[in-house]
Amino acid sequence: MGVGTIVLSIVNLFFLFSLQSRDDGWMPLLDKNLSQWEAYLSYRHTSLTITSAPKDSNGIPMNPIGLNNDTCGVFSVIEENGEPVLRVTGEIYGSLCTLKEYGNYHLQLKVKWGKKKWPPRLQEVKDSGVLYHSVGDYGVDYWLTWKLSHEFQIQQECFGDYWSIAGAKADIRSRLPEGEKAYIYDKNAPLVSAEKRGYCRRSKDCELPEGEWNTLDLICFDAKSLQIVNGNVVLALQNSRYYKDGVEIPLTKGKIQIQSEGAEVFYKDIKIMPIDSLPAEFVSYF
Repeated sequence: MGVGTIVLSIVNLFFLFSLQSRDDGWMPLLDKNLSQWEAYLSYRHTSLTITSAPKDSNGIPMNPIGLNNDTCGVFSVIEENGEPVLRVTGEIYGSLCTLKEYGNYHLQLKVKWGKKKWPPRLQEVKDSGVLYHSVGDYGVDYWLTWKLSHEFQIQQECFGDYWSIAGAKADIRSRLPEGEKAYIYDKNAPLVSAEKRGYCRRSKDCELPEGEWNTLDLICFDAKSLQIVNGNVVLALQNSRYYKDGVEIPLTKGKIQIQSEGAEVFYKDIKIMPIDSLPAEFVSYF
């Protein structure tokens, strides 16, 4: 075999692998330049009770740090075993937000905890989260930080909990255990309207020991979503919506935010795949 033939074979092999990479349907969202994201930072919160914007030494309300002004490196990309890994320090409350909106998709990523924690959560469990179907302005939530959205909670011992951010609504099959204040997801329970509560616990704890990579899957189709932790469906929501000027609006697409919320956390293998129907194995959850 001549040199030219060998070179051509290598080129063809590379092209074949490239086709396979594209044909599997997954689109990577993470690269060393964070080219598909923007960073928003609010404030260095010092209290768990937020009533308004922090004030400066003269008592004047401060402006948030704002968009793409991450001089502290809250969001950065490091390399681990030759692949990009997103490091979120947690030092300042904020989010890394996709530039594009997404609807009808399967999102998958891996996450593990770092070692550092920051005020006001030094005595609290480590916390982060993936916010999806994010719409509107930053800073409209309780923490004056995030967009209206649904939260796939990433918190120690609470992977997969649901939070409504800034008034996003959904219905969840859930039950209220006797003596408890928080509903818990139960596939066989009646639907409970989000108007009754903005929080729901996941069905069970599937988090791996600290230091190990957890795999999270988020599947969204139309107004339905599944939150999956290490292969286990721990919560499903439906009838996703929000209200604007008293009018109900379906919430079926939006940007994706990754939270910085007082704890160091690492993400990798962030990828997304468009879907044209709800996968058959998950239909029974609705």
